[in-house]
Amino acid sequence: MLNGIWLSFFIAAFAASLWQWLVGGDSEVFARLVQSLFDMAEVSVDIILVLLGTMTLWLGFLSIAEKAGLIRLLGRVLDPLFCRLMPEVPRGHPAMGLISMNFAANILGLDNAATPIGIKAMHSLQSLNPSSETASNAQILFLVLNTSSLTLLPVTIFMYRAQQGAADPTLVFLPILLATTASSLAGLLAVAVMQRLKLWQPVVLAYLAIAALALGLLITMLAGMSTQALAAASTLVGNLTLFSIVMMFLVVGALRGVRVYDAFIEGAKEGLSFTITLLPYLIAMLVAVGVLRASGVLDAGLGGIRWIVEGFGWDTRFVDALPTAFVKPLSGSGARAMMIETMDTFGVDSFAGLLAATMQGSTETTFYVLAVYFGAVGITRIRHGLGCALIADVAGVTTAIAVCYWFFG
Repeated sequence: MLNGIWLSFFIAAFAASLWQWLVGGDSEVFARLVQSLFDMAEVSVDIILVLLGTMTLWLGFLSIAEKAGLIRLLGRVLDPLFCRLMPEVPRGHPAMGLISMNFAANILGLDNAATPIGIKAMHSLQSLNPSSETASNAQILFLVLNTSSLTLLPVTIFMYRAQQGAADPTLVFLPILLATTASSLAGLLAVAVMQRLKLWQPVVLAYLAIAALALGLLITMLAGMSTQALAAASTLVGNLTLFSIVMMFLVVGALRGVRVYDAFIEGAKEGLSFTITLLPYLIAMLVAVGVLRASGVLDAGLGGIRWIVEGFGWDTRFVDALPTAFVKPLSGSGARAMMIETMDTFGVDSFAGLLAATMQGSTETTFYVLAVYFGAVGITRIRHGLGCALIADVAGVTTAIAVCYWFFG
């Protein structure tokens, strides 16, 4: 499936470029395509260099945690849930603890920690996979929940809105929270249907109820906070949590007789080898995304949607924010640029500006996550992984539109 999708990106880009040249008279389009190839290859290397440091750092600390038994201990917290969602993963397997840490880092917005922990979790799941090339059910569920981007405090979006002069930069907090929750639930339901998971089991429902209650309490606590207070609280909680985890690894490891320095070096070496293997997969995916954007395919799709919406006589204001939604699954930086451009063009507190910010926070860069997580373990046959992830993306975007009409009219 991934082979066909990757090839279709290039075919669609070439066809769109031919149309622009022969019909639209744009003779520069092929120059943009070629330039995008080199640009995306350079971006891939830049990403790997950043990831190299974070992977080396966090796999070093995770090596200490593993030798101290902390990963298995943490895994017991979610064992009752994941033994039902991932029945092929044995109880007490190290993957459970790594998955728990990854989700916690994502929820707190700690991307630098979430990615290396997530890659380590994917490697742990791969150790249970009977196939070296085909994604297992557990790996697909883990990937889809990562692409749904459940983040409680999207502080970076608040900061961009503040920079653009928003009267209340946190105005999109609740819309983003509702949209990203819908995205996560849609992803979980899509995977459950494909894998025939029984979500109505009492244990699963109990975990979901606890999560909903915690979410409600958090909304109650944070809804009335100012931008400055929210940003300060988020920074404090995130950094304090992160460094406390590091100290827990070190102290508990030392108390249990782990040679913490030697364990860190051992894990750091593993991080170096993991990261280098990612480069071919990352370049392959990003150059395909680059030529698709440079060819104008996304602009053509946006024009088609506007034409259809106008034909039905519907409100077309949401169409102005769709460039962010179109680009987000392909490129995080591209979607961020689209969001800022929408704010500049229509106003930061306009409907389009508010919706673009909500869309930016409601989904993840699906193709990047797929390339990094599956590429890290050499998975090329992704089965229903991409389809379920895109369902989560569509649910997030659709909910963002509905919620923004509800909140902002």
